[in-house]
Amino acid sequence: VFALLAAKRDDAGTASATYHFAVYLPQNRDSFFAKVVAGARKTAAANGIAVSFHSIELDDPDFRVSPLIGADGIIVCPYRDEDQIKTQLEVLRERKIPVIIINHNIPNDAPWPFVGTNNFDLGKKAASAILASEPDRVSLAVVYSEKTPAMYAERELVEMGLASVLGETLDLPVTRLKTDLNPQDAEKVLYQTFRDNPTIDTVVFTDVNDTLAGVQALIDMNLVGKVRIVGFGDDPAIVEYVKKGVVLASVAVSPERIGSQAIESLAELRRTGYTSASVDTGVTLIGPRPGALRPGKAAP
Repeated sequence: VFALLAAKRDDAGTASATYHFAVYLPQNRDSFFAKVVAGARKTAAANGIAVSFHSIELDDPDFRVSPLIGADGIIVCPYRDEDQIKTQLEVLRERKIPVIIINHNIPNDAPWPFVGTNNFDLGKKAASAILASEPDRVSLAVVYSEKTPAMYAERELVEMGLASVLGETLDLPVTRLKTDLNPQDAEKVLYQTFRDNPTIDTVVFTDVNDTLAGVQALIDMNLVGKVRIVGFGDDPAIVEYVKKGVVLASVAVSPERIGSQAIESLAELRRTGYTSASVDTGVTLIGPRPGALRPGKAAP
C-alpha cells in the first residue's frame, strides 16, 4: 500500500488536484494503451485532476488493493478473467468508489458506466470496405490478438457486424485466427493458415502490429491483389498501404479519446453522482480508395 501511495504522488505531479483518479490497465502497454494513457493525462492535467496508473494483471496486487489507496474514482480496463475483475468491481461499488469501465464492457445486472468502441459497429465498417470491392463470395479470416484482448473478448460482436453487412455473400463459418503478444506473430500465423486453407480471400485484422506483420507476409506470399486486406489502425505505414492499394481499407479507433472521455465521465460521476451509461468513442474507416480491385484482377 505504501508503494502504491508513493506512485500516486509521483504520477500526480500536483498537490492542488481536486481529485485523484487511479487507472488500471493491462501491463502490456503497447501503442494503443500508451495513447489511452496520453489522453487520460492530458484531460486530467487540464482539469486539475491527479491521475496514477496501475496494473490490472490478476497476479499483481495492484487491483486487489484498489479500494485501499484513497482514490476518488477508478478507471478499469477489464482483462483476462472477467469473473475475478467483476468481483473486485463489486467490492468497489460496496465502498461507494465511482468506477468507469473502458475498452471492453462487462455485462452485469447493474452495469458500470462504459467508455469505448462499439465492436459491432467496427465489424460493420470493415464489412462496408469489403463490399466496396464488389465480391461475389467472401471467404473470411479474422485475425484476433492477445495484444487487443477487448476485441477478442467481443469477437462475436465483431463477426455479427461483419455478417450483418456482408449477408449471403459471406461463407460461413468465419475462420478465427489468434496471435500472441509477439508483434511479429501474425506473419507465422498467416503463413500456416494459407498453407492449410488457400481458399481464404479476405483477411480482417484487429491489431496494428498484426496488420503490419501480416501485410508483409501476404506480400511475401505474392497474395496482394488476390486477397482483400482490411487493416486496423491509422499508423502511417498502414495509411500508405491503403493509398497504394495494398490494403483495401483500415478501421481505426481513438484510444486517446477513450482515455480522455474516461476522465471526463469519471469526474462527472464523482461530482454529480451521474454520467452516461455508455459513451461510444467511434470507429473511423480509412479508405477504401476509389476503384479498389476485386481479388484476382491485376493492379493498374
